Amino acid sequence: MNILIRNGRVITSVDDRIADILVDGDKISAIGQSLNVNADTTIDATGMLVMPGGIDPHVHLHLPTPAGFSSDDFRSGSIAALMGGTTTIIDFVTPSRGQSMVNALKTRIDEAAQSLTDYTLHVSPVEWNEETPKEIEQCIAMGFPSFKIYMAYKNSVGIDDNAIYHVMHTVARNGGMVTAHCEMGDDIEMLRDFYASQGLTSPKYHMLSRPPRFEALAVKRAIDLADQTQCPLYIVHVSAAESVKHIIQAQKSGQPLYAETCPQYLLLDEALCDNEQSDALKYVMSPPLRSANDRDALWNALANGNIYTVGTDHCPFSLSQKMIGKDDFRQVPNGAGGIEHRLALLYSYGVLNERINLNRLVDVFSTQPAKIFGLYPQKGELAVGADADIVIWNPNTQNVISVQNHHSRADLNIYDGFKIAGEPAFVIKNGIVAVENGKLKSDLPPGKLIYRKVSKTIDHYYKRMDNQGSDNCRT
Repeated sequence: MNILIRNGRVITSVDDRIADILVDGDKISAIGQSLNVNADTTIDATGMLVMPGGIDPHVHLHLPTPAGFSSDDFRSGSIAALMGGTTTIIDFVTPSRGQSMVNALKTRIDEAAQSLTDYTLHVSPVEWNEETPKEIEQCIAMGFPSFKIYMAYKNSVGIDDNAIYHVMHTVARNGGMVTAHCEMGDDIEMLRDFYASQGLTSPKYHMLSRPPRFEALAVKRAIDLADQTQCPLYIVHVSAAESVKHIIQAQKSGQPLYAETCPQYLLLDEALCDNEQSDALKYVMSPPLRSANDRDALWNALANGNIYTVGTDHCPFSLSQKMIGKDDFRQVPNGAGGIEHRLALLYSYGVLNERINLNRLVDVFSTQPAKIFGLYPQKGELAVGADADIVIWNPNTQNVISVQNHHSRADLNIYDGFKIAGEPAFVIKNGIVAVENGKLKSDLPPGKLIYRKVSKTIDHYYKRMDNQGSDNCRT
C-alpha cells in the first residue's frame, strides 16, 4: 500500500519547498518534484502545508489522583492528539513510594497499549533508596532513558535536593537525561497553608501561592545540580520570564539544557484565575498562569531557540472533579487539556502573528522533541527512510475551539472560544491515513511503543567538560 502526496508545500525545521512525497508501507520512500509513480492513493496537497507528525513530549493520560483519573485515557487522549496532528506522545510512569520503578514501568506499558498514536514514556523516581540506581539502569536498558523529577509535591512524588543529586548522577553515568518540574515545593506548601489559615481559599490563591520567583529559584537550583553531576537537563512547562534568564545563562555556558513551554503559558493570562469561582477552577494548573510580560519573554525565547519545544502538559479534569476544591484551592486537581490544539494554536497565534516562522513551528512541534528524546531521525522529520507520520495542513479554514466539539472526554476546555486558522486535512500515521477532512478513520491499528536512547547528549557534555579542563572523570 502506497500513498502519493502531490504538490504540497513541504515544511521541515530547515526547509520550505514545493514537492511530492511518496509513502511506501510505513516509511517515506521518495521526496521530489513531479514524482512519476503510480500510487494506490493520491492526495492533492496543492495550497497546503505538509509537515512531520507532531510529537507531544509531555502528556498525562489516565493519571490517578485523589479526585479520580484524569478525563482522558490513552485511547481518548490519542484520538484527540491525532485530530490535532500529533502522531507520537510521551507520557509518564509515576510509581508509588516503595514500588519498583521497573514494575511500575511494565504496568504503565500495559495501560498505554490502547493508544492509537505511537508512544513512549518518561519514568519518575519518587524517592532515593538502595534499589534506585539499579532500577534506573534497568529502565535505560529497557529503552526508557528519560527520568522526570518533581521539586514540588514533596508529600507525594517530590524529592529533595539530595535525592535529585543522586538521581542526576546515576542517570548521567548511564547515558540518560533528567526532566524537571521546577517549583520550590517547601516554600509553596508553607504559603498555601498560610493562605488557608487566613481563610483565603478561592482559586486565585493557588496562583498566589506559586509565584514566579518560586519557579525561577527551582530552575536555578536544578541547573546547578545538573551542572555538578554532568547531567543533561530538560525543564518542563517553563512559565516565568525570570526562569528564562537562568536558562539562557546556562545555555551560553555550553550546558546541555533544554526547555519546554506550553500553549497555556503563551496565550492565557493570570487574570483568568481571578474570575468567578466555578470558571476560575478550570484554570488551576501548576505552574499557574502568569503575566503578559512573562508571555512575551516565552515567545521571544521560543523564537530565539532558548525554549526548544512546546508540549501541552495535557491533564484534563471534569468540572465535577475541579469542584472538589471549590472551598479550598488545595483540593483542586491540577491540570488542563490541550493535546488536540497545539498545532492550531501555534500556527494561528505564532506563525500568523509573526512570532515564529513555519520552520520554527515544525521545530518546536516535532523535530526538537524527536532529537532531544531519542526519536530522531525516524520521527520529527520528512526524509527518505523516516516514519510516514505526516500532517497535511489546510491553512484556508477558520474555526473556533469549542468544548462542544473537541475530542477530549473532558467537559472543560481552557481554549474554549479561541479563533483558529487552519486544520489538518489529512493526518498520516505509520503510512495509514488516520484523519481525513476532520474525521477519524475507523479500525485504526494501535500505536507502537517506541524504545529510545539519548546517550549522544551526555557525550556532548563530557566533551564540553574535557575542553574546560575539568578534573571530573567518566566512570
